[in-house]
Amino acid sequence: MPEILSQQEIDSLLSGISTGTIEAVEAPPEPKKSEKEAITFDFRLPHRLSKNQLRTFQAVHESFGETFSSYLVSRLQTTVTINVSSVDQLFYSEFVLSIASPSSLYVFRITESDALAVLEVSPQLLLAMVEHLMGGVAEGEKNARPITKIEQSIVKGIIQRALSDIQRAWKTVAELTFKLERYEIEGDFVQIAPASEIVMVVSFEVIIGTQKYMMNLCFPTFALEDVLAKLNMQHFSVGAGVKGESDWRAPLFRQVGKTRVNATCLLGETSLSLRELLHLEPGDILRTNIPVNGEVQVQIGGKTRVLGRPGVSKGKVAVKVTNVLHEHSSGA
Repeated sequence: MPEILSQQEIDSLLSGISTGTIEAVEAPPEPKKSEKEAITFDFRLPHRLSKNQLRTFQAVHESFGETFSSYLVSRLQTTVTINVSSVDQLFYSEFVLSIASPSSLYVFRITESDALAVLEVSPQLLLAMVEHLMGGVAEGEKNARPITKIEQSIVKGIIQRALSDIQRAWKTVAELTFKLERYEIEGDFVQIAPASEIVMVVSFEVIIGTQKYMMNLCFPTFALEDVLAKLNMQHFSVGAGVKGESDWRAPLFRQVGKTRVNATCLLGETSLSLRELLHLEPGDILRTNIPVNGEVQVQIGGKTRVLGRPGVSKGKVAVKVTNVLHEHSSGA
């Protein structure tokens, strides 16, 4: 640590510089800052998830946030907004160190991979939910404390609904089943992966009224191997190029050709006065605007598509198509 000069020493130095007995030394120039600052890279942290995959998972959980916030609005009877703060990949040991004590950790199983994941909810958020469900207003910040058994029972239905909404949002990328297993309050007791395993952590910001709370989802990457492989295949197929027109026209026309449509044959039209309509009796003859040897209109979807002549085919009433109308002539 540099020594601090007294006022007498400072005065003697100034007088020495003015008389020339002490030479003034210019301060060294400050080093120029480079335009691009170097960023340290941790080679110990392999990136299991690509940027495209992270963006996909962010979109999935944004969809969950919209659905779950709508549910909370109806249950809590107040304004609720859920935003995705970040989607990161880190060591599981780092995630455990980031867990506050006490916390509310809901461990659930991914049935397809038989792996565990965890939903971390701040105790303040659960206490706010309990107070709203009990008819309170939950004003001001809550002190973090362990959640009692009764409070766990009150919010258990909401947590199960959250897992259901997460599962529904994940259907866009994979058919996974999430099953709630147990509740923990300390991160050290939640061993869902080895300490050196890479996990994906999705952080949410939950806003209830004017208060903000945090919620995190943690998935071990080994539980998502099939999902990641599927996303890689989708990315490869998209980058491989678009198929030619001849590749999709044939199957498309085969499927469209099996579609059934309703056709209506308009045999003729006429105009009647209200008096004539009231005096109609069985046996009366109505003259239409189509002659006996004229063509009748066949309507499909409310529009005249073809013209034809009525007749009988194999003992059933039929219409023989004589002319096909195109779009530019359908109104004629």
